[in-house]
Amino acid sequence: MFSRKILFVAPEVDPFVKVGGLADMVGALPKALAELGHDVRIVCPLYRSVRRLGFWRPRAEPLGIDVGPSALWARTWETSLPGAAVPCYFIENDALYGRAGVYGEGNTSYPDNDRRFIALSRAALTLCLQLDWIPDVVHAHDWTTGWVPVLLNTVLRDSPLGGAASVFTVHNLEHQGYAAREAVDYARIPPSEFHPRSLEALGAANPMKGGLYHATKITTVSPTYAQEIRRPESGCGLDDVLRFRGADLIGILNGIDPDAWNPATDATLPARYGPGDLAGKAVCKDALQRQLGLAAAPEAPLFGVVARLVHQKGLDLLAEALPALLATHPLQIALLGSGDPALEDAFRRLATANPGRVGVRIGFDAALARLVQAGSDAFIMPSRSEPCGLTQLYAMRYGTPPVVRATGGLIDTVTPYDEATGGGLGFRFHEATAAALAGAVGSACATYRDRPAHFAALRERGLRGDFGWGPSAAAYAQVYDWAVHARRGGDLAASA
Repeated sequence: MFSRKILFVAPEVDPFVKVGGLADMVGALPKALAELGHDVRIVCPLYRSVRRLGFWRPRAEPLGIDVGPSALWARTWETSLPGAAVPCYFIENDALYGRAGVYGEGNTSYPDNDRRFIALSRAALTLCLQLDWIPDVVHAHDWTTGWVPVLLNTVLRDSPLGGAASVFTVHNLEHQGYAAREAVDYARIPPSEFHPRSLEALGAANPMKGGLYHATKITTVSPTYAQEIRRPESGCGLDDVLRFRGADLIGILNGIDPDAWNPATDATLPARYGPGDLAGKAVCKDALQRQLGLAAAPEAPLFGVVARLVHQKGLDLLAEALPALLATHPLQIALLGSGDPALEDAFRRLATANPGRVGVRIGFDAALARLVQAGSDAFIMPSRSEPCGLTQLYAMRYGTPPVVRATGGLIDTVTPYDEATGGGLGFRFHEATAAALAGAVGSACATYRDRPAHFAALRERGLRGDFGWGPSAAAYAQVYDWAVHARRGGDLAASA
């Protein structure tokens, strides 16, 4: 395995700016790759919401971005990932990025997102030329940077970047970034690329599709999701493309940062705990009950939820199942989330109708999210689809067995509880129905009540589990080697 120069181009990176799991990956995988000896750098837009952690310095040389009828200009800020020697470059252009949101505000996307992320894609590549640092691999993430592989294969093919391989990671196929035909012109990509075997889909430009066709190698964030999206029912209209590129499509499970997610050192918690000593977890449960207005009932199984309240996450199934669950089991629910106004109202009504048993906080609070992970006895994730999922990993890391639907990365990460042996990591159900979810929650309640030794073993296995990035970073390093090998005509040794 060779040491590589790897450029990450992404719309978000934790801990500077985060909307979802994509930011977690971009903030953690480069650290693990750097520890393996790779030269990794990250490019991201400078939104108004970016947290300026650590030391920042502006580059003196302005950055020209060759998009649109006349080039744009930007300023580049350089910093590094906290705790790692991984340079991060933030592209400052207030007209494009000087806004509160990343993709939009409220439930509305910015209407010029096509131009914003075309500019990011081209700026990241131009910055490499300005730095005189030519990557072996450019790692692009989701539709926002689907333009990167297309640019490398077209307008930049004869530039010093022409030998750079591209790896394109699909975090969520449902979001594809459809844009008007004119987006191709804005990107200064040849008009000939507006066809069904490249960027065109349903008469519009589709950067997700373009990335899938043009990338040297494609990854998704779990092995099961890599198989699911090849089928029409899960392929979001691109299953034919994914079958066509099937030999280059690899599923690699996401990890988490075990130092950032550690109940033994988490300063946000009212008490710390770890394997073999769960006294602090009981303190966290009491604190969570008090904070969300739940009854002080240490014996009641407390189920936590931290999620976006959207169709994909399946929380409508929980809203439907809760009345019967509350009538048949002495459980409590602690929910933190926001999204669909109808679902927000449904959970507010459930909390009002069941005081002391259902606690709901609409919105997001990072500290409360960690307390829900730590203070709950079990964690509910009834997702209709889940490319990887990270909250189930956080839950297990905090000794909180998850109740999940068998889909995507939830299959790959949550081994189901075995009543005969007591083995497993959590509870799984298959059908996306309220009845199936209720059955799994009921099984968790019964295990908690009737087989406490089994439930304690589930907790311990989660607390002791290795959910870090080490194995996945090694797998990505291999994919980078394959990509370089393919891009440079098989001359792998010469590319070292």
